[in-house]
Amino acid sequence: METTFPLRRQTIVMSCPPVKELLDLWPALKMESELYAEFQRITNQNLPNTFYAELDRHLPRLVTLFRQKASKTGKTADALAEILRIHDEQDIHDIHTKRTTVLHALPVYLREDVSGFFKTCTDEPDELELDGVEVALFTVISDHDTTSPVHYQPVKTSVVIESDAVVSLPRFGEAFLVMFGLIYAFHLSYPKALTNTLEFTQKILLGLERGKLSPRLQTLKNDLVM
Repeated sequence: METTFPLRRQTIVMSCPPVKELLDLWPALKMESELYAEFQRITNQNLPNTFYAELDRHLPRLVTLFRQKASKTGKTADALAEILRIHDEQDIHDIHTKRTTVLHALPVYLREDVSGFFKTCTDEPDELELDGVEVALFTVISDHDTTSPVHYQPVKTSVVIESDAVVSLPRFGEAFLVMFGLIYAFHLSYPKALTNTLEFTQKILLGLERGKLSPRLQTLKNDLVM
């Protein structure tokens, strides 16, 4: 993969072939370790180490901001309150629970519509409807409570790109990070519905391609250091 990197980047950036075609050529990119190595070749950054260190550093402040917003009125407040209610009902509040909560609540807080991006389905064979899905995370559950905005013990979470389930992982946070890595590695545009969340990940958590932030992201960045 190291040897073929220059050819791969030229192919991806100049020709923009379908993701399935790229994965047929370089199937190793479906592996977490190879994807993270590819990300490091592109950015000179260790993706999981940096992402989790920065996310975990901001977790307490983010949860505080979410609770403050949830105490108010309106659709965003109600949606945040529901996520936090489910979080508070969990028997285990380890780092994975907190990451899952924050990654679900962040786009809501940024007033992004995640209905087409964070999807839930049961583990029945015909449940995974992938046609027309550009980028999404499918949380697969064993029960039928598909209306819940967040699940902490899924069967798996599948990363879907261009109507293809590229990879499945046991935890939502891992799937979110792999999805971000794949978008970066394949030189894809961010889904419009999740632009602020992904730019938060890129520019604030990872410090990549720092530039002008949207007013909403600049406000959040300022609030994190208060």
